[in-house]
Amino acid sequence: MSAEQEFIKWLSSDSIDVDTKNALRFLSAEEVRDAFYKELSFGTGGLRGVIGAGTNRMNIYTVGKATQGLANYILKHTDHGKVAIAYDSRRMSPEFALSAALVLCANGIEVFLFESLRPTPELSFAVRYLHCTAGIVITASHNPPEYNGYKVYWEDGAQITAPRDKEIIAEVNAVLSYEEIQRMDEREAKMLHRLHVIGEEVDRAYYEELKKLVLSPEAISSMADSIKIVYTPLHGTGNVPVRTVLKELGFHKVFVVPEQEKPDGRFPTVSYPNPEDPAAFSLALELAKRVNADLVLATDPDADRLGVYAKDEKTGEYMSFTGNMSGLLIAEYEISRRAELGLLPKNRADGALVTTIVSSNMADAVCKEYGLTKIETLTGFKYIGEQIKRFEEAKAQNGGKTDSSKGAYEYLFGYEESYGCLVGTHARDKDACVAVMALSEAAAYYRTKGLTLCDQMRNLYEKYGYYKEALSFVTLKGEDGAAKILSMMEGLRTNPPKEIGGFETLALRDYQSGVRRDLLEGKEEETGLPASNVLYYELADEGWCCVRPSGTEPKIKFYFGAKGTSEQDAQDRIKRIERALLALAGV
Repeated sequence: MSAEQEFIKWLSSDSIDVDTKNALRFLSAEEVRDAFYKELSFGTGGLRGVIGAGTNRMNIYTVGKATQGLANYILKHTDHGKVAIAYDSRRMSPEFALSAALVLCANGIEVFLFESLRPTPELSFAVRYLHCTAGIVITASHNPPEYNGYKVYWEDGAQITAPRDKEIIAEVNAVLSYEEIQRMDEREAKMLHRLHVIGEEVDRAYYEELKKLVLSPEAISSMADSIKIVYTPLHGTGNVPVRTVLKELGFHKVFVVPEQEKPDGRFPTVSYPNPEDPAAFSLALELAKRVNADLVLATDPDADRLGVYAKDEKTGEYMSFTGNMSGLLIAEYEISRRAELGLLPKNRADGALVTTIVSSNMADAVCKEYGLTKIETLTGFKYIGEQIKRFEEAKAQNGGKTDSSKGAYEYLFGYEESYGCLVGTHARDKDACVAVMALSEAAAYYRTKGLTLCDQMRNLYEKYGYYKEALSFVTLKGEDGAAKILSMMEGLRTNPPKEIGGFETLALRDYQSGVRRDLLEGKEEETGLPASNVLYYELADEGWCCVRPSGTEPKIKFYFGAKGTSEQDAQDRIKRIERALLALAGV
C-alpha cells in the first residue's frame, strides 16, 4: 500500500481519533510520504521515531500495536504475566506509558506503572525487584526533542535479545490492524487490581542497592566535603536520584544547573540533549567556573549515559572525558580497589570485564594487568546485560561456583564507548546514576592520594599506552537515506581495502556473515557474535575502524581507534584512518 493510500485509510478509519485526523489534514504531501511510507518498525530494541500521526511515527496507535504484540507474546509464554513501565521527560511519554499499561491490563496482564518519570536503569532494577515478566520504558534517550521511543526488557532486567527479540517482533508484526488492539479504562484497570502505581518503595530499594557498591567509604568521609560537583540532568530524569544518592553518601557540595534542573521534553537550553555533545555542557561549565568545581557531570534524559568534565589543576582548564575515558577510569578504580581489598576472584581469569567491539582497546591492557577476562559484545548495552544473565545461569548450573572454564564468570564491570557503564548487577542496563556515584567516589579516593581525575587519566595513559578513539557519522534521513546507507555498507563489504590511512588491513570482521577473514593468510573463522550489519577492520600497529548503521537514528556511524607513542601521535593516526575510511565510503 502506498503512503497516500495509508494516509487515506487513517482518515477514514473509525479506530483513529478525531484530533489525530485533524492533525493529518495539515500535513504537506512530502510530510505525508515520510509519515506513511513505512511502518515504524519494532526492531530488536523496540520503537524509536518522530512523534506525530502516521504509521512511521510514535503515537498511541504504533505504541498500542507494539504493546498488543508484546501482550500476545507474554500470554503465550506465561499464565498471567506482570510488566513494569517507566517513562522519561519527553513529550507524550506519560501518555504513551499509560496507553501501553491499559493495553496490557485489557489483556489480563498486571502492570506496575511508575507515578512519574524515572531513569531507565531504575526500570531495569524494578523488573527484577517486582518479579516481573517484562518491562517497558518510554524514552528516546539522547535523541532530539521531536523523538520518542519504546524499549522492552525481559525478566532478567535486560533489554530483549535473540531469540526472544525476533519472536516478539513476529508477534508485533502479526497485529495487522489497530482494531486488534485491546484497551481498558484506567479506573476499571485499578478496580480490577491490574494497574498498580509505584514509586517511593522502588526508589528507596534502588538507592540502597547503589550505596552497597561503595568501596572506599573512608575516602568519601574524609574528602566529600572538599569536592565540588556541578551536575545537570539536561531536563531529564536524573535530578532526583543523582542528588539523593550523592547527598546520602556525604557529597554536599553539589551544584545543579538551575536552567536545566526541571524536566522539560522541549529541552529548551540545548539543541541536542546528549552528554556526548560538548554544546550540552555550556551552562554547566559556566557554573563550574563560577563555583570552582572539581567535577562537571551531565546525564542524558533517561539517565543511562554520563558525560564528564574534570578540572585539570595543572592548567586550570576543564578536561573533557570521552565515554571510553570515563568508562576506563571507573573500571581501573573499581578493579584496582577490589584487588587491594581482596575482592577479586581467587582465579583472576574468572573475573570478567565486558565491553563492546567499538570500545577502546585499552580494556585489553587493563585485563592483562589484573589477569581478568575481557569479553566483547556487539554494540548496545543489552548485549552486556545478556552476558550477566549467562554468567548467572552458568554459575547456577555449576552449583553456585564461579568457574570461567564453564562460562560461570564473575561480572566486574561493563562499559561501552557511547558514555554508558554499569557497576554492580542491580540493573542490567547502563546506569548513569551509579556511574555518577562511582566517579565521585573515585575522585574522593584519588584526592587522598593527592591526585585529580585528570592526573589519574594521565597515569592510565602512561601505564597502558596512549589509546585514543573517535566517532564520525553521516545523517541520511528518509527512504532515500536508508537506501544510501545500505549502498555504502555493501560497497565496503564487497571490496575490503588492503590498507586504510597507510595502515595495512590485517583482517575484516563481517558480523553480518559472522566471519572474520584474515586478509594476509586468507584464513576464516567465526566471530562468535549474533548477526549484525557491522564491518570491523583490524589494522596494523593496533589500529582499527568500524562501520555500522545506527539502530535508532537515520545515521551511518564510523568508529576509529589507534595506539600511539603519545597523545598527539595517537590523534594523528586516527585522523589518517578517518580520512581514508570516509573517502572509501564516499562521504
